Amino acid sequence: MPRLLSTILTLRRDPRLLKLPPYLSLLCIVVGVVWLLLLPLDDYSRRTYISENALLPGQVHTYFGGSDQNVFRAYRHEVDALKERRNVEINDELENIFKGIGLKVGRQNYTYRSAGHTYTGENAYAILQAPRGDATEAIVLVAAWKNVKDEFNRSGVALALTLARYFKRWSLWSKDIILVIPPDSMAGIQAWVDAYHDAHDPSSVASLPIKSGLLQGAVAIDYPREGRFEGVHIVYDGVNGQLPNLDLINSVNNIANGQMGMHSFIQEKLGHSDKYNDRLRTMLRGMMNQGLGHAVGPHSSFIPYHVDAITLQPVGNGWHDEMGMGRLVEGTFRSLNNLLEHLHQSFFFYLLMHKDRFVSIGTYLPSAMLIAVNFTIMAILMWVKSGYSDGASGPTEPSITAKRETVHEKKEEDVTTTLAAPPTVERELYLPLGIVIACHFLGALPLFIFNHTPSHLLAPFFLAFSIFNITLPSLVPNLVNLTSARPLTLQQLYLLKSFSLLLLGMFLSSLATLNFSLAFLVGLVSTPLSFARPWPGNAAIRYGYTALLSIVSPTAVVLAGTAAYAFSEGGSGSGGGLLQTLEHVLREAAFGWDVWGLYIPLVVWCVWWPAWLVGSVVVLGQPRTKVKSA
Repeated sequence: MPRLLSTILTLRRDPRLLKLPPYLSLLCIVVGVVWLLLLPLDDYSRRTYISENALLPGQVHTYFGGSDQNVFRAYRHEVDALKERRNVEINDELENIFKGIGLKVGRQNYTYRSAGHTYTGENAYAILQAPRGDATEAIVLVAAWKNVKDEFNRSGVALALTLARYFKRWSLWSKDIILVIPPDSMAGIQAWVDAYHDAHDPSSVASLPIKSGLLQGAVAIDYPREGRFEGVHIVYDGVNGQLPNLDLINSVNNIANGQMGMHSFIQEKLGHSDKYNDRLRTMLRGMMNQGLGHAVGPHSSFIPYHVDAITLQPVGNGWHDEMGMGRLVEGTFRSLNNLLEHLHQSFFFYLLMHKDRFVSIGTYLPSAMLIAVNFTIMAILMWVKSGYSDGASGPTEPSITAKRETVHEKKEEDVTTTLAAPPTVERELYLPLGIVIACHFLGALPLFIFNHTPSHLLAPFFLAFSIFNITLPSLVPNLVNLTSARPLTLQQLYLLKSFSLLLLGMFLSSLATLNFSLAFLVGLVSTPLSFARPWPGNAAIRYGYTALLSIVSPTAVVLAGTAAYAFSEGGSGSGGGLLQTLEHVLREAAFGWDVWGLYIPLVVWCVWWPAWLVGSVVVLGQPRTKVKSA
């Protein structure tokens, strides 16, 4: 045992140990990426299933159809006549329709201001009181006047009115049904949901005149098209990457595929082959939507309040008509009506790669955690190296001494290895710690600018900031030289990197449990920071690595993402088109910050950008060699 302890203590001071962390860090990155790429395989994913037995999806016969087709056409004719009317005039007519059906009607005004724009309107909604209920629970049916693409949702509104009239005739409902028709799919529904939960700002959003009980679920209809369709596209991503309970999605899939003979799709992937490539593309698209955290439909505003919600969109060309869509909504509402308690048994954290296959958080979380751990490993390495004098990478090389001793008149040679004790060096913590804290607080500046600038100035300001961002890392050391009595030492650069990577790893590991996709994407793009180091004697490597860091900077990634989005939307790729797309992206981000409570800008500017800035400062650093010894 003493010999084992002696061996361990000897290995602890072996300088070769300090060469392992970079390789261990690289191994964590590679394993994390490979782990994610393995998830679409059958061995790592599971088939979806219904956990809540009370839902009983597809177990009831739906009766919507027949004469309801004529009612739908009549309502669509009335909706078409209101297309060019003002919001208040539209709501006046909707109120008359609701009262004619026999529903309680409410209206709500709201006004939001973001990026120099004013978003104002009036929501109209009605409550169908459950014949067998006591107004303690409710289900919401949403049909926005315009969808997220600003298209006139004519068939969706008409179908919602037809369903409200149809539901009124049935006495089986144990939960109230609320029909909400906001003027748009972004601001209006957010104002209504905030006011329903008394989380609104009374100065900009009016309170609701009438309410029902606890919301058990919500279904939004996005149906701007005409004609028959092949299947239904299920949109489920919520604000800040939150997701509805998986049972709700599985129930809709079960009703559509089993009872209606209707195809269902997710993540805009039509004609899914259920092979590895399609699974991977679907999963990555879902991760991208989750990482961006923006609202992708009217349902997204419900999910932060723990109300499971989805949006249904008819897609493709087939033989299903409006009545098939209505029966799908009816079947979903009948399943939600069966619930005895809020959906809780199935998963809230998952990645869907096919409508019938998913991976849960316990399977995919290690990939993001491994990315985050690599930063912590390098932070510990930098802390250890900062304890040695400048120019030393660890304890000095071993010296060999030979010693002879005689035992029972027999001579043998015993070679022992000793390590010279490293010089004791005092760590100068205050300046590196102050710089790291200052960089994180500095992130509040772009966060404020891009959330309070008028939209027509967002693109020029962002381009100007991107240019300034390239020169900023070289300005920080000069600023330190002006405020400090001496330039940064090698030890202080090591401590800079250590503190910065330690914070980055801590933030990303915590974020991974809330928004896995965002933590993984930010961590993957930030991996070059783990291997950033000063190269005072090699200008070519120093500036080459600085160029690499500039390519993966937050501003460069936003510009690259904007260009990719412009091309995916069929843009021309011209400078004017890219500027317009950039303005649109930044305006949506500002709107999300002001209206949806989006925290993605906070992660970008106060977590990712400071870490990048400190890493660039470390690479460009030209340290002194003198160090203070204890």
